[in-house]
Amino acid sequence: MTEKNQTLRCPTCRTLVLAGSEDFPFCSDRCRLIDLGKWSSGAYRISSPILDPDVLEGLDNQPRRPDDDEDTSH
Repeated sequence: MTEKNQTLRCPTCRTLVLAGSEDFPFCSDRCRLIDLGKWSSGAYRISSPILDPDVLEGLDNQPRRPDDDEDTSH
């Protein structure tokens, strides 16, 4: 199967989208903008463990921000 024939689901609305589509991986500009809005509002985060001991020590010495305690899951 060639790349243009592959399909994935739109991450926003779950509609099937061809890999060669102009809006890929989204099905439309609307879904692309909804996803962008979620990133900019903080609904999505990229998180991974911090493994550098120097960075961990520096973070332990910083005061916590009030928004660190908020639950962002919906």
